[in-house]
Amino acid sequence: MNGHGELTGQIVDVIQGRIFPGRVRFNAGRITAVEEAEGITKTGVILPGLIDSHVHIESSLLVPSRFAQAATLHGVTAAVADPHEIANVLGMEGIRFMIEDGRQVPFKFHFAAPSSVPATPYETAAGKIGPGDIEELFRRGEAGCLGEVMNFPGVIKGETEIWEKIRIAGRYGKPIDGHAPGVVGEDLIRYLAAGITTDHECLSFAEAEEKIARGMNIQIRDGSAARDLEKFVGLLDRYPRAVMLASDDLHPHDLSRGYLNETCRRAIALGVEPLKVIRAATYNPARHYGLEAGLLQVGDEADLIVIDSFEEFRVLKTYLRGEVVSADGRSFIKPVPVERKNRFVPSPMAAADFAVRKRGERAYVIGAKDGELFTHRLLVDLRGQGDYVEPRPGEDLLKIAVVNRYHPAPPAVGLVKGFGLQKGAIASSVAHDSHNVIAVGATDQDLARAVNLVMTNGGGLAAVGGDHCLILPLPVAGIMTVDDPWVTAEKEAQLDSLARELGSELAAPFVTMSFMALPVIPQLKLSDRGLFDVEKMGFIDLFAP
Repeated sequence: MNGHGELTGQIVDVIQGRIFPGRVRFNAGRITAVEEAEGITKTGVILPGLIDSHVHIESSLLVPSRFAQAATLHGVTAAVADPHEIANVLGMEGIRFMIEDGRQVPFKFHFAAPSSVPATPYETAAGKIGPGDIEELFRRGEAGCLGEVMNFPGVIKGETEIWEKIRIAGRYGKPIDGHAPGVVGEDLIRYLAAGITTDHECLSFAEAEEKIARGMNIQIRDGSAARDLEKFVGLLDRYPRAVMLASDDLHPHDLSRGYLNETCRRAIALGVEPLKVIRAATYNPARHYGLEAGLLQVGDEADLIVIDSFEEFRVLKTYLRGEVVSADGRSFIKPVPVERKNRFVPSPMAAADFAVRKRGERAYVIGAKDGELFTHRLLVDLRGQGDYVEPRPGEDLLKIAVVNRYHPAPPAVGLVKGFGLQKGAIASSVAHDSHNVIAVGATDQDLARAVNLVMTNGGGLAAVGGDHCLILPLPVAGIMTVDDPWVTAEKEAQLDSLARELGSELAAPFVTMSFMALPVIPQLKLSDRGLFDVEKMGFIDLFAP
C-alpha cells in the first residue's frame, strides 16, 4: 500500500499531549508533515488508529480477514491477538492459520504466542503448545509477546513448564501478558517476579491500583463477556501511563455496532479527558508491545482515523498506510480465500445420556450472572423429586452439559441457574478454552437435540425449542465462520432472539454460556470431565455432603 493525501481538522498529538487545528500530509504510506495552522474550518478530529491491547479474534466468530472488515469500520487498525482459542483445537496448525489469514489484509495483527494451551489439565483439548513451539514462534518472528499466563498458580508455585515458556520470552525480549484475578500481596510479588507486565482480570479497583503500584499495566476490558469500564474508568485519570483498553472477547453482534470507538466515547462521557482516553487506546499499547503502528508523527505509517467529535466518536474514515480501508460505514477490505480447518468427531447423543440419578438430597448449582465471567456456588434442595435429577424451569434451575468433541465420551452434566430458559435448549462449540460442546436446557430431550445439531454441523451455535431449530455453523475449527461480519451478526442476533423466546433474559446467552466451562475463573464451572471448584482447584461431586 502506498497511499498519499492531505487531511485537515483538529489533530490529536498523543506524544506531545495536545490537540490543535492543522493538516496532516502523507505520501507512499507514511506521514510527511503534521502542521499546526490557523483558519482550519473543518470540524473533524484526526487521531491515530485505535489499538486493541488484548483480544481473542476467535470470539468474534470471524476469521482474522473478516474481523478486519468490521474492526476498521470502528477505527481499530491494530490488535494484540492471542490465538489460544484455535490453538486449543488445532495446536500450531491453528496459530499458523490465523497468521496466514491475517496477512492477506492490511489490518495490523500482532499475534501472541499462547502460553496456556491446553488452558488447564482439567478439561480435554486437542492442541498443545509446548516451550519448543513458543521458541519457534519467537524465532520466526511470528509472535510479538507471550500470551496471557492464565496458570498463575503454576507461576507462583514454580511449575517447570510455564516457567520455561516465561524464560524463553525473556530471552527474546518479549512482553509477557498476565491473567491473575484476585492475586495480590505476596502471591502477586511472586507472580510479577516472572516478568509479567499486564493484567485484564482485576476483581476490584484496589487490586488494580496495587498491581499498578508494583509496575503492571492494567488493561481495562470492555467486551461482550465482561464490561469493566465503569468499574475501572478512574484508572484512566489517575494512571494515564499505565492503562490500556482491550476487548478480550467481542461477539459479532456487538462488533457490528461498535468497538474501541464506543469504549472511548463512553469513557469521555464519564468525564475522562479525551487525550487520556486516546492515549490508552493508541500510544500506551504501541509502546508497551513495540508495535509497528503509526502514532500520527512525521515518518510514521499513516495509520489514522477521522472522527466527527469526541462526544459522538463516530468514525468517518479509517486509513492504513495512507489507504482508505473504510469510510461512511463501508469497508473496502475485500474478502479473501479461506482454508477451512477443523477437528471434530461427531458423537450422537440421546436424551438418556443426560439423565442423572439422584445420589443425595442436595446438589451444587452453578450460579451464572449476566455480563460476568464469575459464577457463584449455590445449593439446591432435591427432596420431593423422583429417582432422577430433573430441571425445574419455573425456578430457573436448568441442566448444563459439556460433551467431548474430540473423541466419544459420556457427557458431564450439572445444574445451572441464571439462564432462565422455560423450554428448549441452547448449545455451542464455543466453550472456553477447550471448545468442547456445551449446552443448557430445560429437558434432556432438548439438550440432545441441540447438542446433535452442533455435532452434525462440525461446530456452531444452536437453539432448539418446540418447532424451532436454528444453527449458525462454524466450520473453521468449530469456532469461526467464513461469512462476512454483518451476516454473522444477524445470525447471532436471531439465535439470541430465539433464546429470549425460550425464556432467557440474558443479554448474550451464548456468550455467558461459553464461559461456563472455563475452570480458571471462580467459582464453579463444568468441564467435560465434571464439576470443578475453581477456588479449591479440584473436581467436586454434583451432590453436596
